[in-house]
Amino acid sequence: MVDLDEAIVARYESHGESFEILIDPKAVQKMKDGREVDLLEHMVIDTIFKNAKKGTRAPEEKIKEMFGTTDPMEVAKQIILKGEVQLTTEQRKIMQENKRKRIVEYIARNAMNPQTGAPHPPTRIETAMEEAKVHVDPFKPVEAQVPMVMDALRPLIPIRFDKVKMAVKVSGENYGRCYEDFKHFGKILREEWQKDGSWIGVVEMPAGLQTEFLERINNKTHGEAETKIVKGP
Repeated sequence: MVDLDEAIVARYESHGESFEILIDPKAVQKMKDGREVDLLEHMVIDTIFKNAKKGTRAPEEKIKEMFGTTDPMEVAKQIILKGEVQLTTEQRKIMQENKRKRIVEYIARNAMNPQTGAPHPPTRIETAMEEAKVHVDPFKPVEAQVPMVMDALRPLIPIRFDKVKMAVKVSGENYGRCYEDFKHFGKILREEWQKDGSWIGVVEMPAGLQTEFLERINNKTHGEAETKIVKGP
């Protein structure tokens, strides 16, 4: 259960009836993002109210009529997904800022500057979003907001989503240190062992990850890895 001081009111209204719950705003955010949430852990009390501030419970027959069940967890889920959430100014500000950071991270991870082939630093993306006065919805999923943000950024910076193919050559000794990273950063398209015991592979990854990938592999091989961008199919 969550403390009352940390909770917000989620409300669903229909046919002149109101149904409310007291819920942790972070749980609402997760559900709006499509993630699984144990609502019992995030509600102040497993009760469906007619008026949460007054403590007035919603009639059970009305709950059944409206939601097809009286299970408070199922009803709470429907209220969150179909209804409205009352955030304080500070809560909305915090949630918007968190969502903004996640959008910036997503774009930085997947996008590149088509003029240079290099990824954009997160600070450049964030600055361009501020210049474009991008409005971030604290409840709308990141992936659903990215197209709108990209449209706002394109007049300001050269940017597009793309993938790069990185050819990598490491010694047999370094192969074991790096293989999980190859799979983590992207997809291994081709790989083969050389007569000298070295491993060569082509890893396809989101364009924005190439700098981080190179830093990781160079650190693990002490700069002995050979890498280059592969053009074409």
